[in-house]
Amino acid sequence: MNLNEAPDISGFIQRSNSLAGSVYEAIFAQLMSLKIAPGARITVDNMVRELNVSQTPIREALGRLEGEGLVVKTHLIGYSAAPQITRRRFDELYQLRLLLEPDSSARAAAAMDETKLAALQEAAGVMGRREGTDERIRYSTFARQDALFHDKILEFAGNELIRETLNHQHTHFHIFRLMFHSRVTEEALDEHEALLSAFAAGDASGAEKAMRVHLEHSRDRLLPAFE
Repeated sequence: MNLNEAPDISGFIQRSNSLAGSVYEAIFAQLMSLKIAPGARITVDNMVRELNVSQTPIREALGRLEGEGLVVKTHLIGYSAAPQITRRRFDELYQLRLLLEPDSSARAAAAMDETKLAALQEAAGVMGRREGTDERIRYSTFARQDALFHDKILEFAGNELIRETLNHQHTHFHIFRLMFHSRVTEEALDEHEALLSAFAAGDASGAEKAMRVHLEHSRDRLLPAFE
């Protein structure tokens, strides 16, 4: 995998009905795959030339990314990619998730029905796990799928305060920016399948255990980013 190779973002621009949405996806993919490094300046003019669009959709996309914590806007300076999370912040995020998400998974499993299971199966990303050839786009797509999958579990668990708390941290996006590697997605997808099996069986204990294993493995996969 050549990390210096630019992603094929033209497909985003061509396929999307929303120009601002397609520009957002293109910049998001570059941020998630580290083509735009943490802390790097993001100039509107450069993006205009690279994506061949006007300033308006660029600014709209950057505003949306700022709301997600991925971009920082500084007065009189402009936009830059958010700095990388620290090891301390990383440890704190996983400590928080391990306290909240296994129990939420058990609650979601206990409340499972066919409609909820179908929503989780769609969000988990396992059905189309090898679609697409551009690794950067696949990686950024899975980052969003992973965020949606975990959010759906929290939604079905029924505690909106926990859901809002974790969403406010933009946990998944910051964690996925630590390391651009196929192992991060492939092993996570295997763990998503284990979670789906527990949800399908309505197995609260199994779902709690599967989520704990998933989070612990996710943490361990990403620790080398701090070495």
